[in-house]
Amino acid sequence: MVSVLACTLHPQSSYVLSFSSSWTWGSFALLNSFSLRSLASYEEKDQHLHVVGLVLFNNSFHQKLGAKDSLSNRPLGEGVEDIWKEEMNEGEEHSDETTGLIKRYNRLERLKAILAKARSSIREAARNASMILNHQDPDYAPQGPIYRNANAFHRSYLEMENNFKLYVYEEGEPPIFHNGPCRSIYSTEGRFIYEMEKGNMYRTKDPEEALVYFLPFSVVLMVRYLYVSGAHMHAIGRTVADYIHVISSRYSFWNTSFGADHFMLSCHDWGPHTTSYVPHLFNNSIRVLCNANTSEGFNPQKDVSLAEINLKTGDITGLTGGPSPSRRSTLAFFAGGLHGAIRNELMQQWKGKDQDVLVYEKLPPGKSYESMLKNSKFCLCPSGYEVASPRVVESIYAECVAVLISDGYVPPFSDVLNWNAFSVKVDVKDIPNIKKILMSISQSQYLRMHRRVKQVQRHFMNNGSPKRFDLFHMIVHSIWLRRLNIRVQD
Repeated sequence: MVSVLACTLHPQSSYVLSFSSSWTWGSFALLNSFSLRSLASYEEKDQHLHVVGLVLFNNSFHQKLGAKDSLSNRPLGEGVEDIWKEEMNEGEEHSDETTGLIKRYNRLERLKAILAKARSSIREAARNASMILNHQDPDYAPQGPIYRNANAFHRSYLEMENNFKLYVYEEGEPPIFHNGPCRSIYSTEGRFIYEMEKGNMYRTKDPEEALVYFLPFSVVLMVRYLYVSGAHMHAIGRTVADYIHVISSRYSFWNTSFGADHFMLSCHDWGPHTTSYVPHLFNNSIRVLCNANTSEGFNPQKDVSLAEINLKTGDITGLTGGPSPSRRSTLAFFAGGLHGAIRNELMQQWKGKDQDVLVYEKLPPGKSYESMLKNSKFCLCPSGYEVASPRVVESIYAECVAVLISDGYVPPFSDVLNWNAFSVKVDVKDIPNIKKILMSISQSQYLRMHRRVKQVQRHFMNNGSPKRFDLFHMIVHSIWLRRLNIRVQD
């Protein structure tokens, strides 16, 4: 007979499979005719119920168990353990068929159960979107129209904190691996790699318990050390392909999922193309990219849009905050080089042609870029050669409502954040109508958007030491959401 041993653990208890330990149970249950495929359904019914393993018992075990009185409310040692020992002793005189055996079900089934339980919890929160979670978060409780579903996001975030574990492959040597730039326009890439290497949050040293696997290469540093000016980027692509070959030869995880539970991260424009040298990396893996362009293969269902932040000094000191709305005298502002067709169109239409829409290729002497951002109501964020622009986060830092002008760009954290609530999207064809579009936004609507920009700012803060709900955690949460939707078969 095949049964499943399940128990209700006390809060301080931990998973232990040995009956001879000091493990105490609140209650237990034997679930007959059990299928591993339905494992999660039992656990989802009761958050305190944990299935700890398959138990193969002979009929005499069940007969003896039935003869015991009120075992469900007694410590394990006063009932089940006695029967177990009897069975083990009797088994010495019988064939293997009469020997009790606890078999720990495989790694993938355990991970599936964790994810299924989290999905169920998030779905329940989503269905009760108008309700506030019945607990108090000590740091922050998401709410308001800046979120697609604040309750579902909060529940998902808490599930991530409790359950998400990442494994960082240790193969590869710096500077190309396990390293990245922590300042400049590529700072988001370097900062994330740095935090993963520190291993203070989410990282596990045991690959068997990980839900996702990080490929710790830096495309920025590959370009610096491997690319030869005028040559093709084959050297970079081959390096990535070689790395995948190494880790797939040493571990089973890549081959089991065909890369679907692996992720890479890059803020370089070449990041997307670099992944094309490994088809499974391009098509299956979670790609965390600043260059989140749907016309170049970015898939919002599995890929993550990464915020591009230009940290000139390595920190955000002096970049955040700004005057109140009543003290912002400029309607709209942009300053930047002629990078790409969209900016060229913007310059032709607005450069030096309007006192309310200030567009510069180079700022006049005496003008400060940061002060211009902070004194403007709306900040224009046109794409350059690639879709991403550091001006999006610069605007949020300066409490200026971002005006997104792009084709095919997926803004960061769009699966959680409602960008329509705190930014303005202008189609490229409507660049000549920018002033008309912005002037049509009422003062009350603008004030609401301004308040929401201040609220959403916390999710883009690139803190030296990560804080809950900040940029680092939002990136991890985006990866967590993709992992929830991946089915890995053994």
